[in-house]
Amino acid sequence: MRFVEVTEVAADIDQVWAVQTDIERWPEWTASVRSARRLESGPFTLGSSARLEQPWLRPAVWRVTEIDPPRFFAWDSDGPGVHSRGEHRLTPLPDGRVRVELVVVQTGPLAAVTGLLGGRALRRYLRMEADGLNRRCAQV
Repeated sequence: MRFVEVTEVAADIDQVWAVQTDIERWPEWTASVRSARRLESGPFTLGSSARLEQPWLRPAVWRVTEIDPPRFFAWDSDGPGVHSRGEHRLTPLPDGRVRVELVVVQTGPLAAVTGLLGGRALRRYLRMEADGLNRRCAQV
C-alpha cells in the first residue's frame, strides 16, 4: 500500500529541512504525533533513529535508511507483519517555495489488511503533518 500527501510551503528549503528533521519537536506542530524521542544524540544522519507514538497506533522505532540533506530522507519501521517506509522529499520551486512530498509505503504479509483498516487514518495523519509543517515554517 502506498499513501502520498503533497503540499507547498512558503519557506526556503533549509528552513523546511530544519523543521522536518527536528524530530523531537514534531508533537509541537502535528497532532499526528503524540511523542517523539531520538534514540541517540547528534546530527540527524544515516542510521539516526527515533521512537514515535501516534494516536491509535503502536509505538514504533523509525531508522533513517537514506538521506540527502536538505532534499530527502527515508526511514523504515517494522511492525508485526508490516514493514513501513516513510519518505520526506523537498523540492525547491522557482518562486521560492518548497514542494513537500510525504509518502508512506507499507509492505509485508499484513500490509493489505493494515492499509484497508488503517488507510483512512494514515491519509489523515499525512495531511496533518503537511498542514502542521506549513504552519510551523510560517512561524519560524
